[in-house]
Amino acid sequence: MAAKPKVRFAPSPTGLLHVGNARLALVNWLFARHGGGVFMLRLDDTDRERSRAEYAEAIEQDLRWLGLDWDEFARQSDRLDRYDSAVEKLKAAGRLYPCYETPEELSLKRKLQQGQGRPPVYDRAALKLTGKDRAKLEAEGRRRHWRFLLAEEAVEWADLARGPVHFEPGHMSDPVLIREDGHPLYTLSSVVDDGELGITHVIRGEDHVANTAVQVQLFRALGFDVPEFAHLPLLMGEDGKPLSKRLESLSLKMLRGDGLEARTLCAYLAHLGTSLAATGEETLQAMVAGFDIAGFGRAAPRFDGKELDHLNARVLHHLSFDEVRDRLGIEGADEVFWEAVRPNLSKLAEAGEWWRILHGDVTPVVEDAEFCRKAGELLPPEPWDDSTFKVWTEAVKEATGAKGKALFMPLRQALTGMEHGPELRVLLPMLGHARVLARLAGKTS
Repeated sequence: MAAKPKVRFAPSPTGLLHVGNARLALVNWLFARHGGGVFMLRLDDTDRERSRAEYAEAIEQDLRWLGLDWDEFARQSDRLDRYDSAVEKLKAAGRLYPCYETPEELSLKRKLQQGQGRPPVYDRAALKLTGKDRAKLEAEGRRRHWRFLLAEEAVEWADLARGPVHFEPGHMSDPVLIREDGHPLYTLSSVVDDGELGITHVIRGEDHVANTAVQVQLFRALGFDVPEFAHLPLLMGEDGKPLSKRLESLSLKMLRGDGLEARTLCAYLAHLGTSLAATGEETLQAMVAGFDIAGFGRAAPRFDGKELDHLNARVLHHLSFDEVRDRLGIEGADEVFWEAVRPNLSKLAEAGEWWRILHGDVTPVVEDAEFCRKAGELLPPEPWDDSTFKVWTEAVKEATGAKGKALFMPLRQALTGMEHGPELRVLLPMLGHARVLARLAGKTS
């Protein structure tokens, strides 16, 4: 990569970000950071009916949670005058022309073309209208929209993710750039922004490939350098269908509320669709260092919630106390406690339950009162350390003859009320002599 790249993540604030959006944001961010370049957040908010300020705020919150900082910020609603200037330039060059067909008329044309085995390409009938024809249509109440006149030439580019891409002339419709209400569509505004703001690489979903073929010509018509492109396969849900912005179960807000670690989601999405698997040890810095846009395959990756949950546990098992100290929300928790419980956590909030077990009231499970009474008699005096449990259980084993599960399970159930959890050798010193003795006696403590 010779020059430093400048990329953008350009969501529309019309809903909550889901994991598919997050994947594209992350890939763009990693690409920029790996190349020492610039990552821009641009809000494509020209859809006045659906854009909401709360969604714009949520987008920024989600990106910050992921750890994806941006170097520059833009908002399309602040740049409407730039689109007006581009429109006038295209009109002066004869590349924009007014059309008057209704959606119903256009739909009928497409059906007729398809019925005749022809591609459903706009027939440019509006180019044949005279000034008198247009005046008559407008007098009838027809409102005009504006199309971009495509050049009769092939469009090609070397896609960083898909390889060589080629579009023959005549296979694409002249795109509508200006709606009947006078507002620019994405095809135009995105190109103007990318061109004027110096975007060098556009990394987005493969559903934009056809848009790119049109936009390449539009970049050239407006006198901009054409950026490089990478179109990644769309992320599929567990049902094999494309993810939706309205699929709230996979929104970042929902995943964050469910206790997912940001590092987990980043590691999962950074490796999804590649030949590598996340281990849970990856930091964002490590992901930057090892990033390769060519590492993504052509097959559509499928989001697996169970795999994500398993990875979340592995991530937690690698986090130091310093990394979670401020998020535990447990007064008095220390490194000893964290290292004791983290191998058994799948979500960070579960640490609070183990703090309660160690320091709050627990109803012991005592099925063999005589065994537990004898174990209590054999408790070594304090101070205790992580070797105390072995000394104690050896004594209990010799006195009762119990071994294996018959030895350890009754002790675990009495001391924690649970059948599983952190090693008792590290929990015992934190419980203390008085609490252990009380629980062995079946007393809530």
